[in-house]
Amino acid sequence: MRITAAALAVVTIAFGVGAVAMVWTLERTLQASVAEQLSDELAALAEGVDAGTIQTAALVDRDDDVLVALRSSRGIVVNAPDAALLPVPTGADAIEAVVAGEHYVVVAADVADGAIVVGRSVREIDDAVWTATWLLAVAVPLAVVLIGTVVWIVVGRALAPVDRIRAQVDRLDVTALDRRVPTTGSGDEVDRLAGTMNRMLARVDDGVRARQRFVSDASHELRSPLATMRQFAELSRAHPETTTPGELADVVLGEGERMHGIVEGLLLLARLDEHGTQARRTVDLDDLAHAEASRVRSLGGIVDGTAIRVAPVAGDGRLLGRALRNLVDNAMRHAATRIAIGSVVRDGRAMAWVDDDGAGVAEGERERVFERFVRLDEARARDDGGSGLGLAIVREVARAHGGDAWVATSPLGGARFVLELPAAPTD
Repeated sequence: MRITAAALAVVTIAFGVGAVAMVWTLERTLQASVAEQLSDELAALAEGVDAGTIQTAALVDRDDDVLVALRSSRGIVVNAPDAALLPVPTGADAIEAVVAGEHYVVVAADVADGAIVVGRSVREIDDAVWTATWLLAVAVPLAVVLIGTVVWIVVGRALAPVDRIRAQVDRLDVTALDRRVPTTGSGDEVDRLAGTMNRMLARVDDGVRARQRFVSDASHELRSPLATMRQFAELSRAHPETTTPGELADVVLGEGERMHGIVEGLLLLARLDEHGTQARRTVDLDDLAHAEASRVRSLGGIVDGTAIRVAPVAGDGRLLGRALRNLVDNAMRHAATRIAIGSVVRDGRAMAWVDDDGAGVAEGERERVFERFVRLDEARARDDGGSGLGLAIVREVARAHGGDAWVATSPLGGARFVLELPAAPTD
């Protein structure tokens, strides 16, 4: 409606101005033509009068639509009574005058004994202008209506697919996110809109499915320690002689710590999903790597930190420290005897990595290990206290900082987990 109204307003104004200009131009053109003809006729009459070839009687006998008045010292000679009413122009240009209720174009010229005045009626001009005005008065509204109808139909047909897309998307809910908007393959704007909507629906569908899997996995992970604590508690109450309060306390504390780790990891992932990282300051990955190497040694592990080099990045030191610690903890769980930590800046990218001499990660599983609640060695990960969120946190932290995390083969024979980030400029 708005497009049609705007188009009609523009067309009406344009046609209206054009019609007025056309009528005005037509009238002026016809009047100029009549004035030019009168000037030629006037010049011939004046020349004849001066030369004596045109007598007074000849002037009086003219019976066409031209009024002629010869004014001299002897009086006025006219070819019709109305000719005596013709005004005498003061200049050489033609003028318009009303004579006996009728419009005339009047011109005059000096002759030897006075002046000769000639006038022609513009009734035919008025009739032509009136006819043109009447035709335009009918044609312009019809053209406006026709254009409005065409615009309404064309715009309606152009917007109909958009309205269908809107209606189809409006009918979608969580249970029907796998449905897609049909595309025509024409490549026009509407087809590209449909493709964009389908890509958006695909992202929403993937996000909802991932959230559903996430909730399901989280529920499963939290149910397991709760079930363990409940079983030990029921066993202790039903058969007090089979367990001691200390053993029950150890189970409760261990499973509670595991639940705490799961909940903490979930909260961290939720914050990263919603807000990313906001704190931005220079963080030295090499300092974080040295700190982790010292921690591993304090725990009695064997670690090689000779490959640690200066690697400044801009980000949240707490989150980056958590990510590097998760990599070290993962390496310690899977290493046979030792791990190695390194860092470097190469081609504007800062990298920190952790190697182990364990079994490594198969190529087909190297992306899957970064998914949430994924354990390639289920029993071992549970025994070691792994929640299945550590590597997922590493990747989310890396991506929140504009980087990524990936896994390759370690020179030690196991796996190399790499945290790659944009390097911070150095002074």
